[in-house]
Amino acid sequence: MYDEREQSPEQGPLAGFTVGVTAARRADELGALLERRGAAVLHAPALRIVPLSDDSELLAATKEIIGRAPDIAVATTAIGFRGWVEAADGWGLGEDLLERLRGVRILARGPKVKGAIRAAGLTEEWSPASESMAEVLDRLLEEGVDGLRIAVQLHGEPLPGFVESLRAGGAEVVGVPVYRWLPPEDIGPVDRLIDALVARTLDAVTFTSAPAAASLLSRAEERGLLDDLLAALGHDVLPACVGPVTALPLQARGVDTVQPERFRLGPLVQLLCRELPSRARTLPVAGHRVEIRGHAVLVDGGLRPVPPAGMSLLRALSRKPGWVVSRAELLRALPGAGRDEHAVETAMARLRTALGAPKLIQTVVKRGYRLALDPAADTKYDAAV
Repeated sequence: MYDEREQSPEQGPLAGFTVGVTAARRADELGALLERRGAAVLHAPALRIVPLSDDSELLAATKEIIGRAPDIAVATTAIGFRGWVEAADGWGLGEDLLERLRGVRILARGPKVKGAIRAAGLTEEWSPASESMAEVLDRLLEEGVDGLRIAVQLHGEPLPGFVESLRAGGAEVVGVPVYRWLPPEDIGPVDRLIDALVARTLDAVTFTSAPAAASLLSRAEERGLLDDLLAALGHDVLPACVGPVTALPLQARGVDTVQPERFRLGPLVQLLCRELPSRARTLPVAGHRVEIRGHAVLVDGGLRPVPPAGMSLLRALSRKPGWVVSRAELLRALPGAGRDEHAVETAMARLRTALGAPKLIQTVVKRGYRLALDPAADTKYDAAV
């Protein structure tokens, strides 16, 4: 298991990989966790959050609850619950809201929400060990909700079937939109992220909210790049979601995702620390162990950053390990190289220098280049090819 106390970022499990971050909230925390483990991070917030004090919908819901108390209140996120109370204070309604909620049965989705509830001077009635909204819904429906008025703190992500199921059970549901998601004011970073995904220069992209995933897909569709984006996420770039609700917009488009067992940022990063190295190509070449990562190569465990053109050549050679790859084929692998095969020779020279072991790649006169695959591995990789 990776221990950051024993390894520098250059030696970390994500060294040589590039990860996209779409989060608007807690993006710095997620980026720091990834960088601490060696990853390069491309941040492009796919959404922005409207400040609570500016949200007329929340004000209206707050006044409605103060005017007529619900029987039950469901709190879903700590930041949302705290923000609701702070916004109510800003409107001069804080004490009225808390007084009203003191007589209400409060259900909390998890321990962080419980802490926020208690910090406000309230007490929750129950919280599921699973931190699952599905378990909250099951409990409510088992107890019966017919004729009850239930306030549900919405938190920017869809709650599939939650509100609908309560209403089908006879409940009156009051939604409390604690913050609203809108497209980012500057769309440039999102466009650059989409371009990087389509070009496969990212190894993974993380999603911490369903609206962010939906926003990214929507922007790609506006630009005519949705099919290209879905193809990249389906084969070459690993989409990692913090939980199943976050993954819904991607799954609706046929994209499989990976998710941690616990829906938190730490487990999400730990998942990437396992998944990305396991997807890297490792070959025995010229007496060395060569592991090909996103923007770098590990040679006998040492990280060797490689220019983009060199990585393109190396990937082309690794697809046919031990076999000669012609200059013409390598030229096609170079992005924007044109028709001059001299570009291959220039990029190959830089690649060899970057690897620090020139004998890893052999020149085959008048034919092209090959990875100097160790003889013991020839049979295995010949069969694979």
